[in-house]
Amino acid sequence: MYVIMMHKTHEVIICLLVLSTIAVVYVITQILRSIVDLKGDTAVLSSFEGSWLFRLCLNILGYATIFVPGFLIYKYVKKSNYLERTGPGCFPNAIRLCLAGPDPLIGADGLQQVQSQSSHALQQTRSTIQEAILLIFCFMGLQLTYLTWGLLQEKIMTQEYMDSSGTKGHFTDSQFLVFVNRILAFVLSGLYIMCTRQPRHTAPLYKYVYCSFSNIMSSWCQYEALKYVSFPTQVLAKASKIIPVMIMGKIVSKKKYEYYEYVTAVLISLGMAFFMLGSADDHKGVAVTTFSGLILLASYMLFDSFTSNWQGELFSHYGMSSVQMMCGVNLFSCLFTAVSLAQQGGFIHSINFMTQFPKFVFDCLVLSVCSAAGQLFIYYTIATFGPVVFVIIMTIRQGLAILLSCLIYKHHITAVGIIGVIVVFVSVFLRIYCNQRLRAIRRRAQASSGIKV
Repeated sequence: MYVIMMHKTHEVIICLLVLSTIAVVYVITQILRSIVDLKGDTAVLSSFEGSWLFRLCLNILGYATIFVPGFLIYKYVKKSNYLERTGPGCFPNAIRLCLAGPDPLIGADGLQQVQSQSSHALQQTRSTIQEAILLIFCFMGLQLTYLTWGLLQEKIMTQEYMDSSGTKGHFTDSQFLVFVNRILAFVLSGLYIMCTRQPRHTAPLYKYVYCSFSNIMSSWCQYEALKYVSFPTQVLAKASKIIPVMIMGKIVSKKKYEYYEYVTAVLISLGMAFFMLGSADDHKGVAVTTFSGLILLASYMLFDSFTSNWQGELFSHYGMSSVQMMCGVNLFSCLFTAVSLAQQGGFIHSINFMTQFPKFVFDCLVLSVCSAAGQLFIYYTIATFGPVVFVIIMTIRQGLAILLSCLIYKHHITAVGIIGVIVVFVSVFLRIYCNQRLRAIRRRAQASSGIKV
């Protein structure tokens, strides 16, 4: 009886932690919104309300509604040894699934070995014609989904919608777009897992929280940046993600790079500089606007780099499949964005906008389908042909995206800007070629040394 009472006490304390922290964060959010809503002579506050920084603060408070209770529960469970003292039950099982994960039946190394062997066996059974057909399928799928996604992304964030009465409206809630993209991706990946055989999932669910947060932040920064810089500028910034990754690796990990990596990084920087100079008059904003766009692009690259690195760590430690990773990340992304939108009234605003402008509903639906299908194409392409082929396909996609954006939305780029685009993409391909060439030389050297021994 005493043991049962202790278990109930722990469960009551955990529930109180969740409810109290959610209430506190919600009250802080509403106080911040009410302070900024005070108009009068407070022109500075009124201006701050319309800024991306204010929207970011509200988003962070919304995400804290999940982060703070989760952190407190994690600390309480560890300190009280709740999982060791409790037995079976829905509540303990839910806590265990989130914080400890199920016991693995097989190690991550074993899972990776089985997956790699099966993948290798499948590749051996395919003929050259089948390989070519699969490559064309992956290429066309990635181009179609992400080119359409990019064009719709620019349309939604930069173009005005018009209803039947001639009234114009401009959609501004980037977080809602992140939500609609993630919810469909979560549903598709969940259905795929239910219909196919997957390796046993051994990772605690909370491990997905970090890369999920960085993933939605990178997507939000990507959408917000389109309000301040042109789409071609954003695409070219994505192609130059190599530079901050190298700097971070040098500072944090003391990583050494080959000479060609420094040369291509410098060339990419020069290409970006040429492009920015050649398209400076494309955006009608002022210096502050351009500076905000650069901050958002830099934040996007920072969060996106963390997402891929953290996912790589999860793959190596737990050996989950790519679709399981996709489902886990999108699960928490939906949870984060849904709670934040509910606190800010974002759902009501977006639904009202949908009701007034039906074309926006169609654009959102196609955007979500392209985003979810694109994620599936990414995982399938990497699993079938490797990361190098995937990078080449996506680099081609970035060049086509810039070309289509300039043709459809009439972006003005001078000859200097065109030279900058060419320099960036040539540098990316040169980097891929040098990387593969160096790996081949090292493999031959290892093979020859093994023969001599």
